[in-house]
Parts: sequence; structure tokens; C-alpha cells
Amino acid sequence: MRIISGKHKSKRIQAPKNLPVRPTTDMAKEALFNILNNLYYFESINVLDLFSGTGNISFEFASRGTQNITAVDAHYGCVKFIRKITDELNLNITPVKADVFKFLEKTPIKADVIFADPPYDFKQDKFEKVVDLIFDNNLLTEDGVLIVEHSKHTPLNTHKCFSYSKKYGGNMFSFFENKNDLQQ
Repeated sequence: MRIISGKHKSKRIQAPKNLPVRPTTDMAKEALFNILNNLYYFESINVLDLFSGTGNISFEFASRGTQNITAVDAHYGCVKFIRKITDELNLNITPVKADVFKFLEKTPIKADVIFADPPYDFKQDKFEKVVDLIFDNNLLTEDGVLIVEHSKHTPLNTHKCFSYSKKYGGNMFSFFENKNDLQQ
């Protein structure tokens, strides 16, 4: 994988082969960050990266100047790898080893951008549970956005907070916003 833009632009990062991950493709990541670039000043936002795997998304935010990033994954090897790269590149990423569902139930963190990349083989109800926990626990800031990466075979467009989705190959990004804020 490589960092697309920012301070560490074009930096290639080689993740260990034994990690149980499916990193976001460079094409999909570049498209995602083109959307986010029009919505946020990266230097002034808080980011929560759930099911962070190799840290691919966290590294991209950090390279673009985001100072407050929390990367959550249940796999010790993933968290260890994110910590290693964070230290090597002097990034502002806090890796957390935790079950994402339990983390979302207890965290006091509020983020402007929450990115979730659960395993594609999750059942529909587990994807929906991630979304519900974020909104039920009010983890997004007022103008915040939740982005869920998923297979094109997993429809998430019926959730009450769903805004829109973008498809890139077999990947989809579904965007969710707090609809209560939009109605006021």
C-alpha cells in the first residue's frame, strides 16, 4: 500500500503478510479522499478509524495533517503494526486494541469523520449494528460523517441516517449523517 498525498506522499508501506486484512485499494482510497477534501480541513478534525487493519486510512489522514486519529482493531498484530509505522513516521495516531462493538459502547470520543471497514463477510445486522452504535451513542460531531466500506452485495441504504454511497469496483463507501441535525 502507499500513502496517496500529504507529507508522506508516495511512501510505500509493506504490511506483514500474516495480518487478516483486506486494505482499501489505492484507487478507492484516492476517490474517498477527493470527496473528504471538499468537506474538511484535515488539520482541524478528529478521526476514528474502526476495523483499522493495516492502518491504511489512518496513515492517509495523518499524512494530510490530521492531528487526532484513533485506530481501533481487535487483532494484536494489526495494532502492533500501526504503532510501529506511527512511531517510524512520527504520526499522531493512537492505536487501540479492542473489540469495535465494545469500544463503541464505552468510548467518550466524538469524531468529525468515522471510517469503518468491517470484514466483508459480516452479516447485514452486524454492519447495521456498527452504524446504530455510532448514532445511538452520539459519537459524531454536529457536521460529522460516518463512512462504511463494504461489498456492493451488502445494501446499507435503508438505514435512517444513510445519505449516499459511491461505488469503486467491488468496493462501496456508504455515507451516513446525523439526520436530526439536518432537520433542525
